[in-house]
Amino acid sequence: MDLQKLFGLDGRVALVTGGSRGIGLMIARGLLAAGCARVYLAARKQGELDEAVAALGDRAVGIAADVSTLAGIEALAQDIAAHEPLLDILVNNAGAAWGAPFGSFPESGWDKVVDLNLKAPFFLTQALHGLLAAAASAERPAKVINIASIDGRKLNPWETYSYQASKAGLIQLTKRMAARLIADRIVVSAIAPGAFPSAMNKAARDTGDAVAQAIPAGRVGTAEDMAAAAIYLASRAGDYVVGSTLTVDGGLVDAALPADLGNPDGS
Repeated sequence: MDLQKLFGLDGRVALVTGGSRGIGLMIARGLLAAGCARVYLAARKQGELDEAVAALGDRAVGIAADVSTLAGIEALAQDIAAHEPLLDILVNNAGAAWGAPFGSFPESGWDKVVDLNLKAPFFLTQALHGLLAAAASAERPAKVINIASIDGRKLNPWETYSYQASKAGLIQLTKRMAARLIADRIVVSAIAPGAFPSAMNKAARDTGDAVAQAIPAGRVGTAEDMAAAAIYLASRAGDYVVGSTLTVDGGLVDAALPADLGNPDGS
């Protein structure tokens, strides 16, 4: 068994939305380390893109784009098509959150989050379908990886209604897209991250030790944890993982005992 062929991404071209920081940047760095020829980072802020590209090296390319609108999605797809005849890997990572009390939760907070977290992955994949299909074959399918969240699998204590609904919807959308696109040799899957330090998850970033107390693994996630999950799904190793969501959270969703059960030893 050749592990380089199993997990390597030599020569492949990838696009990571929201790739200039946080989980997107972790994934982009991992894809490059695994051998991608080029990784395009799409984000709204040019300054952050420039910093990310400078840190990642000359195989990273930044594109200023706003995928929260159909116009922005189409512009990004046209930009990629102008530079690449095919696209091997699409990571739909760009996301937003909004919290407000139930009685005053605004429509703007609903629309902003759902448009970016749920609508954008569908329509960007649609817009890039031709490039993904051009890269795909039975021996080496193209990959679409949607970045969901454990908040799509379990409740959190905050009133982030549109965020939790959008991430749960993305997990189901991943299944439906997978069912359609596998016929084109495009494998769709998802990752549901837990606590990873980022601008969106300030608690994990700023108070990681406190957050870690609720995580069975005893720590928050690292860049290597996220990169490894993305490399697995993007590579030959993940070719048979179709429509599934890989939960990467140190056991918080599936291995955390309810507080009222006490310690595993019965104390």
